[in-house]
Amino acid sequence: MILAIVLSAMVLIGWSIFFPTSTDDLPAEQPVNEELVPGEPVEDVALPETQPRSIEQALEGGNRVTIATPQLAGSINLKGARIDDLNLVNHNYEMNGDKPIRLLSPAGTPDAYFVEYGWTGEGVETPNSNTIWQASGDHLTDDSPLTLTWENATGQRFIQTISVDDGYLFTVERKVENRGAGAIGVRPYATARRAHTSGETSFWTVHIGPMGVFNDEANYGVDYETLDEEGGQRFTTNDGWVGFTDKYWLTALVPGGNNQVTANMRAVPSGGYQVDYVDENMLVNPGTSKTTKARLFAGAKEKSFLDRYEDEGVSRLSKAIDWGWFEWFMRPIFDLLRFLFKVTGNFGVAIICLTFLVRFALFPIANKQFRSMAGMRRIQPKLKALQDRYKDDKPRLQQEMLKLYQKEKINPAAGCLPILLQIPIFYALYKVLLVSVEMRHQPFALWIKDLSAPDPLTPINLFGLLDFTPPAMIAIGILPILLGITMWLQFKLNPTPMTDPIQKQIFGIMPWVLMVIMAPFAAGLQLYWVTNNILTIAQQKWLYSRYDKEMTPAEDKA
Repeated sequence: MILAIVLSAMVLIGWSIFFPTSTDDLPAEQPVNEELVPGEPVEDVALPETQPRSIEQALEGGNRVTIATPQLAGSINLKGARIDDLNLVNHNYEMNGDKPIRLLSPAGTPDAYFVEYGWTGEGVETPNSNTIWQASGDHLTDDSPLTLTWENATGQRFIQTISVDDGYLFTVERKVENRGAGAIGVRPYATARRAHTSGETSFWTVHIGPMGVFNDEANYGVDYETLDEEGGQRFTTNDGWVGFTDKYWLTALVPGGNNQVTANMRAVPSGGYQVDYVDENMLVNPGTSKTTKARLFAGAKEKSFLDRYEDEGVSRLSKAIDWGWFEWFMRPIFDLLRFLFKVTGNFGVAIICLTFLVRFALFPIANKQFRSMAGMRRIQPKLKALQDRYKDDKPRLQQEMLKLYQKEKINPAAGCLPILLQIPIFYALYKVLLVSVEMRHQPFALWIKDLSAPDPLTPINLFGLLDFTPPAMIAIGILPILLGITMWLQFKLNPTPMTDPIQKQIFGIMPWVLMVIMAPFAAGLQLYWVTNNILTIAQQKWLYSRYDKEMTPAEDKA
């Protein structure tokens, strides 16, 4: 039990100290040049720095097509055919706020982040970032696609048909019509550029930054620091995607078809970061046309949408959620939590129901555990007598204790297994609360307004009566206090360690140490632990009374 508790505490303390997470706040202003250079060559063509402009200024002046779907709102810039104005209408910066998360922003704004699809070519004029496209309409919705057209002076027409579904997936069909006198060669590309990092910290349990799936394998090995220190990274793949992932949000460029593409990740010398891919060269003869398809995911990493798009052919898109080593276990836990949430309508109640289900599933093991522990409580006087008799002969004491355990059919290590089995469940819930956008801003009841944030009500500031916010490590909320009390009560019901006074001290201070350790963690995790402790206490009381009655006659007969 001590080993299990210490290991859990070490994992949780280590993550919180050495790998802190940040808020959703955006970083300070930093302009970005408008030039995009995809794939090959990888050298950046820097333009003179532009003065930062506000979002409102960037969106003025027309040349835009409105985007309006159940999940997205924004616009497409007809200059460059850029998707550079995108808000997630069902996710806000603040809980109960009305300011939606802005995912993409136009070039030249402080938080510039945009996507562009186009072609490169030799001996043929292709559209670029300054090209003004002609639009077939003034809006793009989930049931109304948009067609953009541009033609050069030598008879080549470039057409992009953009559609979007009711979630976060865009489909871009690109067509080149050659009405000129000779054959041309063009290479389709897609690129995403952002002015700076999101301000979130990438660590070994949660990947933040550039990411891709190449040849059916997710690559978490490149982050912003890698690009700054080691330079650009290049991959070739026949499927997958490349993009930028934040803790909750994702922009992923998804090539179409089974052609081999070259994907790149790099820091741009003129400022910011860029990911892109370049498709194979296409030869378009006179009087013919060539068409390619690509897709773009731009939105929240909601598991239901990620799984849906995987089923629709986007390779391993759900890997955008950094599930970690225990993915095989975390996914079922999360799916069960989602199901319970749909049934109950409250994630806090869903966590409580999950705790009940876990205790029910482990009941056969707990049954043996408490039977053994009840036996340990019953033989405490005999153990004490053995200690007094062989206090100067430790090897003999151990032999006699082993004989006593065998005679009474008691396994003193039986209490460890249920705790060890719950560690992966506890870890899975911790990870779900950490990386799942579905848990973000989910309320429970009373003062718990966000299960993914720490318990906000603390006696340190007299439950909010004093006008100051204590540091996170000492802002011990009500749930952590209940956690400490229930764990103390649970330990009091356990057999007292007879052989080692250090164990007694550890059991005495462990509840209060964990109370302080758990204070900065998500309220949902604290709720799970408190509920589990209460159920364990109830189970202990009932089973101990039951087994005490069963064992008493045998003891009297002996």
